[in-house]
Amino acid sequence: MLALYKVITIVIGCLMIAFGIDFFLVPIKVLDGGFIGLALIGNYLFSFNVGIILIVLSLPAFIYTWLNARGMFFHSLFGMVLLSFFIDMFGIFEPFGSEIRSYPFVGSIIGGMLIGIGFGILLRIDASTGGIDLVAKLLSHRMRINVGVLILMMDAIVVGLGGLLFSADTFFLSVATITAGGLATSLCTVKFFSY
Repeated sequence: MLALYKVITIVIGCLMIAFGIDFFLVPIKVLDGGFIGLALIGNYLFSFNVGIILIVLSLPAFIYTWLNARGMFFHSLFGMVLLSFFIDMFGIFEPFGSEIRSYPFVGSIIGGMLIGIGFGILLRIDASTGGIDLVAKLLSHRMRINVGVLILMMDAIVVGLGGLLFSADTFFLSVATITAGGLATSLCTVKFFSY
């Protein structure tokens, strides 16, 4: 059973991620990394729903989590379904579209920060939205690498792929997005020790 504070935290984290994607990245056709980036590529190329693609791509990560970390499974499943719903629901709105298209670099940074903070909030309570952040959370314990840094490395691979499919502008704005997101996630998940 999900504790109320975890449910509220997951909702807030998923809302921030969905806002960052739909209101800041999609209007300028910028990519995030990970499974969200792959889902955005599918949306930009074929007009597929981002949330549906995200669910399909996350299935292998959920199978792995079920087998290896069941404590994270239910929180992450709830986060993934909620995020997919919010992304597809907010996808019909474009409140800042003209402003974001006028200042794409600013939009990329703000979108990346919202996404990174959303992921960081989820990761602090051992929840995620499935996909790369879930895989990174599981691997960070074994590899002893900050989860935000690990997500940043994985995101770079997806953005590199996107750079081959889209323009140089899309590539560089996407790099700005994942850098801002990775830094925001790192700041949200860093552990402060007193000596």
